Amino acid sequence: MDVSVVLIVLLALGLGTASGYLVQSLITKRGLTASRQRSEDIVQDAEGQKKRLLSEGRDEASRIRGSAERDNKDRRSELQRQERRLNNREEQLEQRNEGLEKRERSGNQRDRELDGLRTELENSVQKEREALESVSGLSSTEARDQLFQRAEEDIRHEVAKLYLDVEQQAKDEADEKARRILASSIHRLASEVVSETTTTTVPLPNDEMKGRLIGREGRNIRAIEAATGVDLIIDDTPEAIMVSCFDPVRREVAKIGIAKLVQDGRIHPARIEEVIKKAQQEVEETIMKEGERATIETGVRGMNRNLVQLLGRLKYRYSYGENILQHSMEVGYIAGMLASEIGANAEIAKAGGLLHDIGKALTHEVDGPHAEIGGDVANKNKVPRAVEACIREHHNDDMSSVEAFLVSAADAVSAARPGARRDTLENYVKRLEALEQVATSFPGIERCYAIQAGREVRILVEPDSMDDVAAASLARDVVKKIEDELAYPGQIKVTVIRETRSVEYAK
Repeated sequence: MDVSVVLIVLLALGLGTASGYLVQSLITKRGLTASRQRSEDIVQDAEGQKKRLLSEGRDEASRIRGSAERDNKDRRSELQRQERRLNNREEQLEQRNEGLEKRERSGNQRDRELDGLRTELENSVQKEREALESVSGLSSTEARDQLFQRAEEDIRHEVAKLYLDVEQQAKDEADEKARRILASSIHRLASEVVSETTTTTVPLPNDEMKGRLIGREGRNIRAIEAATGVDLIIDDTPEAIMVSCFDPVRREVAKIGIAKLVQDGRIHPARIEEVIKKAQQEVEETIMKEGERATIETGVRGMNRNLVQLLGRLKYRYSYGENILQHSMEVGYIAGMLASEIGANAEIAKAGGLLHDIGKALTHEVDGPHAEIGGDVANKNKVPRAVEACIREHHNDDMSSVEAFLVSAADAVSAARPGARRDTLENYVKRLEALEQVATSFPGIERCYAIQAGREVRILVEPDSMDDVAAASLARDVVKKIEDELAYPGQIKVTVIRETRSVEYAK
């Protein structure tokens, strides 16, 4: 049983192997047949593609060959044309060379002719020069020098004449323009002539009021003088008393206080002190209002309150009958208009003009020229440097800026305006003459000039008669004599000038 099974299994395996081999053989034959067919198809396709590519290559080579032949033909044609143009240019150059050679031969001939003419001319000139030298008795060099000298003198004369004409024309035009600007500025200024006076007279309703102001044993008048710091002058003047004080503000306080006392009728020491305090407050308010009015009307903004107060104090200050506040406003107007006319800084000019006499508000309290006092006040109150310079320099000869010069000019214009000052020409001349007479009364003085409207005296001394120490001593002596013998407002500056000059002449 087991053997048969094994045989059967072996038989089955043999049959399976034989059948597999047969099947594999059939499959292999079919694959080979298909592969041969595909190979034949590929070979046929490659042959067809080869023939096609060969045909296309022959066509492309033929096309390239034709294009190259056409290009070569065009290039040969272009080369032939360029060759013809070069031949033509060569012919033209040969013709030009022939023409230049002809011109050169002609030019050489002309040069030879000109050389001959030049030689003849030089001979003729030499003969004429020799003839002229024999006639004039001068050589050519001497004659040329004389001619140049005369020409130089003529040219210098003409240049000097032209320079003088131009200088005079420029001066005339400058004077005319300056006059026109001043006239225009003054014409634009509508300012009143001095409308107030320096009077300190207090009117009374009757003469009995004088006794009441004096009071029992003079207690009322002493109380008034103690409260105001002024002196009351009660004389025979009918229905009026006089107030005397160097400080104009005190005089104004006393004037207002006395007027209130007279109007009220109650006059005794306690009432006097009360009324005087009210008068002081009223004057202070008036001072601030006048200062603010001046700044507003002149267009000067941003001013320190202390300066506004000092400016208002000028309402009660006068110079030669001219109100200083009105004068300062007028100078500010004129300086600002002059600055706008010539293109300078109008704001600085207006501020400098308005404040130029601010020092006069303190001249009764501080020693020194009002210009220097005003400059110090401006410096303390942080006024711009340019405005401070206008204040300090408005009476100087040398100005550091155009605006300072304009302020000085406006100050002179305002003071010279008809009606501005009450000092007559006769008194003015007498005052200047008196200053010069005092100065010239000392020995060794060569010349003396009173300038700046009598504010300064300049003395020129003989340098051989005194040294520098003696000149300084002379200045002190002149000042002492002026203080002893003359009456004058403000201060007078005395300048002694001693100079030596050495002169030699080159021959």
